[in-house]
Amino acid sequence: MDAGMAAAVKYRARYDRYNDIPYNAYDGSAVRQLPGEEVLQPRPLVRPKERVVARPRIRVREAGQVSPFAVAGFLAVAVFALLLLYSYVNLTVISQQVVDLRSEMTELRSEEAKLRAQYELAYDLDSIESEMTTNGTMVKPQNGQTIYVDLSEPDSVMLFAQEETGGEAGGFLEGIESIATEIVEYFQ
Repeated sequence: MDAGMAAAVKYRARYDRYNDIPYNAYDGSAVRQLPGEEVLQPRPLVRPKERVVARPRIRVREAGQVSPFAVAGFLAVAVFALLLLYSYVNLTVISQQVVDLRSEMTELRSEEAKLRAQYELAYDLDSIESEMTTNGTMVKPQNGQTIYVDLSEPDSVMLFAQEETGGEAGGFLEGIESIATEIVEYFQ
């Protein structure tokens, strides 16, 4: 046998002596002392002393007085929050009014179109013209009374020079005179 196997057999032999104990010698209650062996008794466990952890004492700061600036600041924030909420409510109300006015405007425009159509149908211009010409209130124009404008030639302007009377000072004086005469005529 080689050295590895011899060590394994020797190791196994150390535990073979437990096989020599008869089964009837063991009653299961305790381990019996074999002759020549001493019985080891368990040592009592010694627990290390537990240190009581003392919590550090916390110094509590005494409540101080409330700063008037802090109170004023909180009041200002509250007022601004209320104003913001009020402005949002106003914005919502105004938006609803705009929607209502727009719908009313579309209704009025459609009603206007209907009324214009009825108005145009109510007055027939041909019947009015024939009625007015028959009773003599209106006369049809003669050929000499009709003027036609010829727009075939390009546009042109002729400027005639006018005489200035009195310059700017004269025009100013004439304006004041005309205003004065109108005022006098009004009160007469």
